[in-house]
Amino acid sequence: MDTAKVMKKFLTTRDPNPPCIPKETGLKALPDPPALPSWLSEDEINYFATKFSQKGFTGGLNYYRAMNLNWELMAPWTGLQIQVPVKFIVGDLDITYHIPGVKEYLQNGGFKKNVPFLQELVVMEGVAHFINQEKPQEISMHIYDFIKKF
Repeated sequence: MDTAKVMKKFLTTRDPNPPCIPKETGLKALPDPPALPSWLSEDEINYFATKFSQKGFTGGLNYYRAMNLNWELMAPWTGLQIQVPVKFIVGDLDITYHIPGVKEYLQNGGFKKNVPFLQELVVMEGVAHFINQEKPQEISMHIYDFIKKF
């Protein structure tokens, strides 16, 4: 499968459930988008595909491969709370929002406990992982409204 097809599949997924990628068929099992959304052009897909074709996906995958190392390196900061004002924005179709326990953590006080200066939690409807691309005007307004308080 060519890189452009992989980029299209990953950038346009609207399914908040973890992808099931069968070993036999690999990424071909992921559905092709019927059309590109308005926030994503063929030129952008081609740009990303060119960059990933040159460098590969190793850098992005290494993040996941190094999760245990990240825990070890971040150990000195375990239990620290964020001590600055925060506005947190997530899309309701973001796969990370649907990881078991995340919604409850965000909505039922766990997040506020760890981020005591949380000013606002925004769950944007109909938005997946790339919120700044999918809803740039709304995100810009959220950011502007937040920083103008200070």
